[in-house]
Amino acid sequence: MGGYWGAMFFIFGLRTKVTQSGVVQQVCRNCHNHAAQVITRRSTKFSLFFVPIIPIRTRYVQQCTFCGAQYEISRSEAERLPVG
Repeated sequence: MGGYWGAMFFIFGLRTKVTQSGVVQQVCRNCHNHAAQVITRRSTKFSLFFVPIIPIRTRYVQQCTFCGAQYEISRSEAERLPVG
């Protein structure tokens, strides 16, 4: 019984897109200096054939421009910050 077994392959993975939401002047939690804090949104999606399909996770990160420390903040906190 001969048969043809067609080969199929899928290219899949995770892709994270980082977008800068803005900059806010605040006191850093780490170094306690009043400095610019960069707010970024990191959105991770499942991709099939390089096309993002399913959102997996979205995180918001605040990074101090003085000391470089970064820490995760909540979505509500990121949305209420007076970014400029």
